[in-house]
Amino acid sequence: GDDGQPQVALIGVSAALRAVIETVEQVAHTSSTVLITGESGTGKEVVARLLHGSSGRAGGPLVAINCGAIPEALMESEMFGHAKGSFTGATEARPGTFVQANGGTLFLDEIAELPLPLQVKLLRVLQDRRVTAVGDNRPRAIDVRIIAATNRDLEAMVRDGTFRADLYYRLDVLPIRLPAVRERREDIPLLIQHFLESMNRRFDRQVVLGDAALARLRDYDWPGNVREMENLCERLVVLNRSGTIGVEELPARLTSGTTTSVAGAAAMVDLQTRAIDLQAVVAEFEDSLIERAMRAADGNKTRAAELLGLSRTTLLDKLKRKP
Repeated sequence: GDDGQPQVALIGVSAALRAVIETVEQVAHTSSTVLITGESGTGKEVVARLLHGSSGRAGGPLVAINCGAIPEALMESEMFGHAKGSFTGATEARPGTFVQANGGTLFLDEIAELPLPLQVKLLRVLQDRRVTAVGDNRPRAIDVRIIAATNRDLEAMVRDGTFRADLYYRLDVLPIRLPAVRERREDIPLLIQHFLESMNRRFDRQVVLGDAALARLRDYDWPGNVREMENLCERLVVLNRSGTIGVEELPARLTSGTTTSVAGAAAMVDLQTRAIDLQAVVAEFEDSLIERAMRAADGNKTRAAELLGLSRTTLLDKLKRKP
């Protein structure tokens, strides 16, 4: 992303994060396979980019492929390439991602989504360091560093038989586990600060976070992790009018909950006030309609009720209410 964003997942002072940074520094310069695990939104691709950028392969390409986003029928040719005429529509030869990443790094995101038949083929490529394109019988030697990532529990999938054990052991050479945001709460204010500054620069604003709102962000569990945080900060900066983000601007998922007794009560009062306002507006609108109907009916209440689609008694009730 913008302004040096790639390091963003690695902002913080927590022990959990320091452990990740140390591992990244240790393994970056090797060509061994790295398996990055962690919940969705923890910044696995960020770490892959950092590993590539800190390695001797930084001058080579970094090619990323999302194993969950490509249909199985296309995946093989996407990964390994295809020869011209190898299937209908293959009008020209196409290098797969392995060949594109030659001399650099191949990032296999969502590796758990790879179908079993392709797991077999990937395993073979990792063993032989050679790739054979679909419809071609000449294998081609490749020099690629593999980084795989997943938010699933691969060991459990191996037990279930949905992920090959031999492939898992070949990928799990240098494991890096990214902590969820709730596992490194002391980093939350630093991350929020980073994102607010970044969004303020991007949108040329100077929005700050109110103390009550910050307290709420600090107590929240962030199931979507760093990505959820970035998206929320963007939304808060873009939609803010006053220059200071208040609790009332936070989405309901951050303000509902047991810890919000005082603020929760305030929010309820606020909602009740708004409801009363709404009733007043509706009543005012209704009064003006009745007035117009009465004028049109020359004061004949039965006729006015007809015009309004009301029964005569309902209209009489409403007229009594009017001052």
